[in-house]
Amino acid sequence: MAFWAYIIKCADGSYYTGHTDDLELRVAQHHSGHFEGCYTFTRRPLELVWVSNFPSRIEALESERRIKGWSRVKKEALIREDWAALQRLAARRQSFETNPQPAASDFPQDERMKEMTNHPNAVRAEEAVKPQAERPSRSTAAPVIVLVRPQLGENIGKAARAMLNFGLVEMRLVSPRDGWPNPSAGPAAAGADIVLEKAQVFETLAEAVADCAHVYATTVRKRGVTKPVLTPEQAAQAVHRDAGRSAYVFGPERSGLETEDVALARAIVTVPINPEFGSLNLAQAVILLAYEWSKNASLAQPPMEDLLPPAPQQELEGLIEQMETLLEPTNYFFPEIRAAATRLTLRNMLTKPGWNHLEVRTMRGVLSALAKGPRKAREERDKG
Repeated sequence: MAFWAYIIKCADGSYYTGHTDDLELRVAQHHSGHFEGCYTFTRRPLELVWVSNFPSRIEALESERRIKGWSRVKKEALIREDWAALQRLAARRQSFETNPQPAASDFPQDERMKEMTNHPNAVRAEEAVKPQAERPSRSTAAPVIVLVRPQLGENIGKAARAMLNFGLVEMRLVSPRDGWPNPSAGPAAAGADIVLEKAQVFETLAEAVADCAHVYATTVRKRGVTKPVLTPEQAAQAVHRDAGRSAYVFGPERSGLETEDVALARAIVTVPINPEFGSLNLAQAVILLAYEWSKNASLAQPPMEDLLPPAPQQELEGLIEQMETLLEPTNYFFPEIRAAATRLTLRNMLTKPGWNHLEVRTMRGVLSALAKGPRKAREERDKG
């Protein structure tokens, strides 16, 4: 199954970036104004200007998030596949003290984007939309989040935000109290518009989970209901293990799921919490289950940067000597009988952090500035 990241150019010249698992349908929805609250609704007509496919939804979502953080100029460089310009633009945002002019290999994100666009499975925007018959079937890996009779639009938006943080995008609403769409949901979603745009509304819970083989009710144990009781971690393992669609079902904010709702589930999911204060709000409950599922979903981790090696001992000795020289005139090592112990403590403090050479140089610069005093520092500044 293919997942897509795409860029649409709006009538006002701005760009909208999104991702989807059904490109033809999503582009048609943008053109028709299907999503009234969407950025593109008031900016039609639209033009699909860039698209790339990915083997997983997580990769497509990662691409969307990365591109949304780019400047207009950088987006346009991607659209015209100008990799040299992409590297130059990325270089402007780098601030490496030891490498003011990074090489092309210093930009793995842009190189990754280039690889994706040049991949054998990549297609141009004008070739991307295919007939219905050619579209593959939907994935069943990620669980559906079902909110039963949610009361506040803000809580629906916060639940959407929690979902998207951990790679879940399919929300189903059962008889929301204030109807749907709800204008209060958008601001609370904090950018998780894709979840709200795709949210489906059902009259009953039975209809909402009709296509799900595994239904998990998030609640405390109900009297008269005999169900397996799982932790969020155990439920996540079952979702990844068992074939067929799965759904996590959450009840109204005030009262939770009714016994009749729980009766539709295959198992109950409950969280060990303080028995004297068992109160989780809707978004907190969603994020707990979403996080446990995401642990085995290969989500992208924040980029790791290699730490510089510790400074040579010679540089540390220079720092220690400089500090002792500055402290000596202040009688810091008085009385003399305690001087050796004080110097040893100072040495242990300065060698413990494992500072690299840049940090040692910075600290020595701080000591030099303090040694000059404010008056001399002003004089040197005025001369410069």
